[in-house]
Amino acid sequence: MKEVIMPKFGFTQEEGEILEWIVKEGDRVEQGDPLALVSTDKVSMEVEAPESGIVAGIQYKQGDIVPVTKIIAYLLKPGESLSSISASGPGAFPAPGTNQSASAPAQVIPPNPVGVPAVVLTPVAARMVKDLGISPVSIQGSGPGGRITREDIERYSAKTNLLAGDRVNATPAARRVAQENKVELNHLIGSGPEGRLQEADVVAFLETRPASNPVPVNPAPVAPAKTIRTIPFTGMRKTIALNMARSSQTIPAIQLEIDVDMEAALALHARAKKRAGDKKVSLTALIVKVVAWALSRNPMLNSQLGENEILLLPDINVGVAVAIENGLIVPVIQHADQKGILKLAEEINEVSDRARQNRLRGADLDGATFTISNLGMYGIDRFTAIINPPQVGILAVSAVKKQFVANESGEPVFHSIMNMRLSTDHRVVDGAEAARFLADLRKGMECPEEIIL
Repeated sequence: MKEVIMPKFGFTQEEGEILEWIVKEGDRVEQGDPLALVSTDKVSMEVEAPESGIVAGIQYKQGDIVPVTKIIAYLLKPGESLSSISASGPGAFPAPGTNQSASAPAQVIPPNPVGVPAVVLTPVAARMVKDLGISPVSIQGSGPGGRITREDIERYSAKTNLLAGDRVNATPAARRVAQENKVELNHLIGSGPEGRLQEADVVAFLETRPASNPVPVNPAPVAPAKTIRTIPFTGMRKTIALNMARSSQTIPAIQLEIDVDMEAALALHARAKKRAGDKKVSLTALIVKVVAWALSRNPMLNSQLGENEILLLPDINVGVAVAIENGLIVPVIQHADQKGILKLAEEINEVSDRARQNRLRGADLDGATFTISNLGMYGIDRFTAIINPPQVGILAVSAVKKQFVANESGEPVFHSIMNMRLSTDHRVVDGAEAARFLADLRKGMECPEEIIL
């Protein structure tokens, strides 16, 4: 019997949500087959079978929030059954279909003096409650057994605008009228989106106050106030923000850039497309190949900074930033220096499709040693990309533009030029090392035969 656990896809991940079970009880699966689709704070990904077997003992249903490393199902070998193993032994498990969340780490808020029943929160939710200074008693839990989860706190916070640091969700006009008439907004119920208090709500309250305490109200009709559309700052967007803020605050980055003559590279790209037939070969595949070659010649760019040492990484795994509907993720092309352009194009197409379909696997996002961010398809002339820790470098690739340049005889010729800007961690990479990397990059793009000579 093999246990299938909720995997930890990211360093900060504490739990995942079961979005869909791809298999059902009794299905025969092979090692690597997808079992379930789960959602993390970054992206939706597939949980794969750790070995071949028969699916049994599914512990959680669709929509359940599961702490990482918790058992979500079992894989049985032929002849094995769940009932054949003692529930009291080392491999004890709950009955199929039951939920293990009762044993998951949780924090209980005891009843208050007026008899409000205790509520149970996940560790993340408990920390958020403490940070926001709110009472969880009025929050409806959506987790197993009514447990309050991170998503419940975020939904509650979005409705009350707590995450923005404002404890009453009200329009500026409503606040002005309330201030003029000494009305406490937290006693009112809003009629706007997400329960937001409108000016009309405050006016209606003033009109219903007892006559013994009259309050002047402007009888003139007031045009409806425009409301601000809010997007919860959670999930992938928040994870990206935290990572980028950490990078900007902790990494002393330097930027160097080059303009590359793309005539030879575009000619090679055209030959690759012809060779591939109806299969897509993007220019990114050629760029990944040349970047991997340049990294092999400049290993400091393919390193990480540890506690008291610089780690020179043995593998060259290039991350390729991909824009998806709700943010940005960086699938990884493993061992990019060992693959040809056509193979790289095939893998880039596959991983990009899985990313846009929310079908990424854990290996798709694991182990990048360097990242390429290509905005050329959007017509961007030049830009700076932010380093993704613990990597020490990222390459910003811009659009190919036609420009006049001087040839060897000093005569103007109309060539395709592309800007490449390198951002690198100055703690690890000196300016001269970064310059040598860019020089090799230019050589590989302008003279692709250098890679095979």
